Amino acid sequence: MLRATVVGATTAGMGLLARAAWGIPTALGASRADIAQVAGDSPRFAEGTFHNTQPGGELRPVNPLAIIAAMLSRGDTGTPSGPVPVAVPHFPTVADQLAVTWYGHSSALIEIDGRRVLVDPVWSDRVSPSPVIGPKRLHPVPAGLAELPPVDVVLISHDHYDHLDLPTVRELVRTSPAPFVVPLGVGAHLRAWGVPAERVVELDWGGQARVRELILTCTEARHFSGRGLARNTTLWSSWVIAGPQHGVFFGGDTGYTPSFAEIGARFGPFNLTLLPIGAYNDQWPDVHMNPEEAVRAHGDLGGGLLVPVHWATFNLAFHEWSEPVRRLLAEAERADARVAVPMPGERFVVSDPPERDWWSAIS
Repeated sequence: MLRATVVGATTAGMGLLARAAWGIPTALGASRADIAQVAGDSPRFAEGTFHNTQPGGELRPVNPLAIIAAMLSRGDTGTPSGPVPVAVPHFPTVADQLAVTWYGHSSALIEIDGRRVLVDPVWSDRVSPSPVIGPKRLHPVPAGLAELPPVDVVLISHDHYDHLDLPTVRELVRTSPAPFVVPLGVGAHLRAWGVPAERVVELDWGGQARVRELILTCTEARHFSGRGLARNTTLWSSWVIAGPQHGVFFGGDTGYTPSFAEIGARFGPFNLTLLPIGAYNDQWPDVHMNPEEAVRAHGDLGGGLLVPVHWATFNLAFHEWSEPVRRLLAEAERADARVAVPMPGERFVVSDPPERDWWSAIS
């Protein structure tokens, strides 16, 4: 009987390991050699990796095991005290002149001058190469991909799992003809996953692509990339979305950089900015902005309305769940900056932003 119990436990454990490992090689994406074929000519690419313009600051040594232990022992820190309210978006037949629907984290559908731009779409339950291990959603996806209205273009900021999601990409390829516009090297992942080459546009910082009436400019960010052990083999970016009448800035995932002022001077002012405010920590100050830095970046960019992203959906740091938005609103009041905080799934026209507090009750 003991032997049967041990065999059964071993079999169950092996089954769990097999399920955890299922699909990981594919999710890791393209090989370094395939990526280098398109990345090698970039002035930002040297010795096999991309580099930030502004190097990171000096940090005390980080013990990876200590970080893992802190993650495992943080308990409920970073999670809401109750269910996160979610709205089901409803869309007009024709895209608005300026509207946004936030799906959680950095995923949003931007309507600009009658066109629709889907940014960093992540519909999976976990942001990980494994379907059973890794950060899990704190709220459900507001609506399925099949419920999206027609999309004109998909923008990706970089290849981290919480911004580039293999199952979502495959579903979009199946259900939408929209092209993918991505930073250098990220296209190699897409092609490895079956995205037709003619639907992939790869750009270096400063590169531009036109999709119908929109001009999309790949702009600088201060971050890093990588889906496996190798880092920085693909480029990371922010995006300028320029229509005939309006301008939007999507920050993707970034630390604060003086380049925001340069982007604002060249392409701004912007009617709308979507900027990351969460997953910050003193151990990695140069790759994720804190809320005060997001307000500063919004000012540098000449932003009109600031919509915070990169918070509320996945627990990726050690701060309290609602701390980013509380700090953001306090700093925005001090700086006289306009901010709108939609709940996940909420669609709104930028000229009529939401003002209710939906987060305090579950903080």
